[in-house]
This record gives sequence, structure tokens and C-alpha cells, in this order.
Amino acid sequence: MSQMVGRQSIVFDKPPHIEAMASIVGKKEGQGPLGHEFDRIVEDPKFGEDNWDAAESKFQNETARLAITKSGLSKEDIRYIFAGDLLGQLIATTFGIAEFEIPLFGLYGACSTMGESISLGAMTIAGGYADYVMAMASSHFASAEKSFRFPLEYSNQRPFSATWTVTGCGAVIIGKNTGIARIDGITTGKIVDFGVKDAMNMGACMAPAAADVIYRNLKDLKVDYDYYDKIITGDLGYVGQTILIDLLKDRGIDISDRHYDCGIEIFDRVEQDTHSGGSGCGCSASVLCSYILKQLESGNWKRILFIPTGALMSPISFNEGQSIPGIAHAVILSSEERKR
Repeated sequence: MSQMVGRQSIVFDKPPHIEAMASIVGKKEGQGPLGHEFDRIVEDPKFGEDNWDAAESKFQNETARLAITKSGLSKEDIRYIFAGDLLGQLIATTFGIAEFEIPLFGLYGACSTMGESISLGAMTIAGGYADYVMAMASSHFASAEKSFRFPLEYSNQRPFSATWTVTGCGAVIIGKNTGIARIDGITTGKIVDFGVKDAMNMGACMAPAAADVIYRNLKDLKVDYDYYDKIITGDLGYVGQTILIDLLKDRGIDISDRHYDCGIEIFDRVEQDTHSGGSGCGCSASVLCSYILKQLESGNWKRILFIPTGALMSPISFNEGQSIPGIAHAVILSSEERKR
């Protein structure tokens, strides 16, 4: 029986499971509303290293190590790692996990990377190519700012549409056994470009891709939006959330009563002044591997659609005047309790 559904989706005959999770974040993230949900909060933004990039590598190293420990497995049990970050040539990932000596699929989906890594990891397990894999993504405020925007020393004015790159990392161990949550299926997003060129408005760049993959998921599965307890985007922020809801309303879909955005929830809008909210690979990854999966594990949520969102740009493309396309990848996650 084919597991392919519709144009862009897969529903697994034998769903893989998330068996362990780990999340490590920075000081600012730890001071936010979800601070008590993360496994570890690192007060030093350089994590004891000499530079921001090395700090992000250490976030990956420590998070991967913690996820393996919590799973009760050894690193030799993990056949593949699917991981990525925002830096050139994925250097945070490269230097972060090299010592584990686990085969790596390095991924760049911008801020959608956690959705991409879980999707590919789940397909690998469902296809019988591994017993256990790890999916992971990270970001760091300082390393991202110097790579994509301005040197921190410049102290530039940030517009209210701007988001704050999350310093953090999230990792899951995916296997065949029951655990925290079940991966029922995926919908792989396609590149959507509405011609936005404002690198300080990531929400506007990514919202069209999120709307497209949500619409496609519902059509492929032939379900209504209330099939899900929550529809969770990665890092659209307040600006992107408004655009997403309006775009879906134009298609006759109103998700406003069940939409949750990791970028909105990770920071306190009043106390922390992050303008439109949080963003970065580590935003959706860390929130998933703490608060979201805990809600599924407890049975508070029965079924969710998890949709990390990414803006596909580089300093070169931006400086050459190119638009900023978006992409989003959707993962269907269910409570183990729902199956029982």
C-alpha cells in the first residue's frame, strides 16, 4: 500500500516515534515565558568558547549528547544525524557533532530546518533504513546577526517587523518504539516567493509558504483544519501570523482559534522587546523539544501540525537585490495516548 497521499504528503503505514528530546537555550530565552520548559539554560552567550560560531557548535554538541543520554541509547545506536543551522557551510553543525562520528546529512532549510530534519528522519525509519536517527537544528542570535544583517557593534535600529534570532538548539531521537509522540505523516513544502525583499521582515517572507503547505496538507489528507488541536508555525512572529491567517481566510480556512507560533510564544512581548517575536532554526526546534512535545506526551493535545518556516536568503542574494523566497515543512504529530 502506497504511503504517498495527494501531491506533497506522506502518511506512514507504521508511524515512527519520537523517543527522546532535548533542548538547550540561551539566557534571554530562559527569561521568557517558556523558560521553565527547557532542559538547560546557558547564561554565557559564548558558552565558554572564544567566538559566537564556536558557541553555537557547543549548543549542538551538548544538545545531541543530552538527547542520546535521555534516550538510554549510545551514540553507536544512532545510524544517522539529520541536522543544520543558519551559518555558511553549516559550520555550527560540522564542528558541533564531528566527535560523535555518526553519519551526517547536513541540511539547510533556513528556519524550516527542524521540519526538514524530522521529515527525512521519519522517512528513513519508516523505510527501514535505520533503527534510530537524530533530528536537530540550532541558531544563535550573535552568529546569525553578523552573518545576515549587521555587526553587533554597529547597534543598528531594528524595525518593529524584525524578529530576534533565538539562541538555542533542539534535538529528537526518532525510532520505531513508542515514546513521547508519534509521527503520523509529513507534507513537504515548496518554494513560495511573493517578491518580498525586506530582510528585516522575515514573517512576510515566510507566511506565504506556511499558508501554502497548510492548505496542501488539508487537501492531501482530505481533512478540515479542526482535524488538528493546534496548527503550529515555527517563527512567523506577530507580523507573519497576521499575514498567514489572512492568506488562509482567502482560501476559506480560518485557523485563528488554533494557531500557535513558536516565535511569538518564546519571548514576552512586553518585557523582552523582541519586536515581532523570535526566529531562527533554534526557535521551533527548542520550543518543539520542550513545551510542544510535553503537551503531546501528557495528552493535552491529541494531534498537531508542526510547521517550521524558513526564509531562503543569503547575504549575496540580498545584496544583489534578489527577493527572499520562503519554504515550510509540515509534520503531523500525535499523542501516544490518542492511539491507546
